[in-house]
Amino acid sequence: MTTLLAFIFVLGVLIFVHELGHFIMARRIGVRVLTFSLGFGPKILSFRRGDTEYCVSAIPLGGYVKMAGENPEDGRSGAPDEFLSKTKWQRFQVLIMGPVMNLALALVVMALVLYQGAELPAFEQQAVVVGSVAEGSVAESAGIRPGDRILAVDGNAVDTWEAFSMQVLPRGGRRIVLTLERDGKRMEQEVVPASVGKYEMGDIGVMPAMRPQIAAVNSGEPAEEGGLRRGDVIVAVGGESPVTQPRVIELIRAHEGQPLTFEILRDGSPMQITVTPRKFGDTPRIGAQISPFETRTVDPTFLQAIQLSAQRNWEWTTMIVRTLAGLFTRDTPVKQLMGPVAIAGLSGEAAQAGWIQLFTLMAMISLNLGLLNLMPIPVLDGGHIAILALEGLSRRDFSMKVKEKMLLAGFVLLLMLMVTVIYNDLARIQWIQNLMPWR
Repeated sequence: MTTLLAFIFVLGVLIFVHELGHFIMARRIGVRVLTFSLGFGPKILSFRRGDTEYCVSAIPLGGYVKMAGENPEDGRSGAPDEFLSKTKWQRFQVLIMGPVMNLALALVVMALVLYQGAELPAFEQQAVVVGSVAEGSVAESAGIRPGDRILAVDGNAVDTWEAFSMQVLPRGGRRIVLTLERDGKRMEQEVVPASVGKYEMGDIGVMPAMRPQIAAVNSGEPAEEGGLRRGDVIVAVGGESPVTQPRVIELIRAHEGQPLTFEILRDGSPMQITVTPRKFGDTPRIGAQISPFETRTVDPTFLQAIQLSAQRNWEWTTMIVRTLAGLFTRDTPVKQLMGPVAIAGLSGEAAQAGWIQLFTLMAMISLNLGLLNLMPIPVLDGGHIAILALEGLSRRDFSMKVKEKMLLAGFVLLLMLMVTVIYNDLARIQWIQNLMPWR
């Protein structure tokens, strides 16, 4: 039920905002709007105000704004409030406003999320220096070692781990070239990222050097008594350095009733603190939550949140454009495309994780929807804009027959895309996957 409600909420908001853009601009330039509908098919709820019928329809996978005189076959009267009576520039404004509203929604929603403040992994903004290589991974087979610095992926500079992830995640099963720096020398290494998880995201098996951090301290337990505080970064435990979170827990459990020295950084200053683990139930512990990595606190002003949102949306945009372009160059695996079922699943997972994750997902899907609708494919807003542009360049309107052929081609392309994404969605469901011996 959570998944269904989250899916309806996310998709409903995105569709409403998109169609609202068309509606507002149509009304602004004096076009009579006949219908504003959320969803397609039979109408469930409807009411009329003025010339416009507002309704909710049965199939919640889209929506539409029906304008007077929108198509030549609508029986145009030539009235000035009909869509085709307006200039090409005015019609362009109506068509572009749907995608623009989705792009604006992505910017605003992400700014509100960031404005709440968050603790993010510190390594995301650090240089891509390999801290560890997973056993049996692609990176190990390629001879990549801890200490290597990854400078670029396919010639695209990656200054941070976040940028590196955005380059590698969409490239599962596709060859990439890494530019490495080792002992002051540059070298190139070809690798093919493994396809991991049900969405087949690319992964080569490298991780940054991560130091554990105290995320919380329980009152009245050994960690608090010894002087550990939230935010302390663990450099060494019992003289062992470096240590991972699992290793810290192992050392704590192995030292029940014995003093254990923690070497930490507190606000950048080194300190030593001694803690004596005690048994609670069957398990020795110190009464602290230990994060596997350091975090950085993001607590921006509203203007800074907008700037950060614009930066994040730009990063997403470059990844989306590269992914879409990769469909034509065969650099993007078709299996990574997601449809309504996958979006519903992600919405449910995000809703269970909290509203911040849900709204972050909404921002990303809104950005995807806005960019997708700008593609010059007939049937989409971008396709209609492209036809307007071609008519403007040729200084004549195309015949209805030519437009019908263009729209049919766009419809076939979209139908093929829908079949592909629905197949991908179903193939990610385990019991259906078991019925597909070819996968």
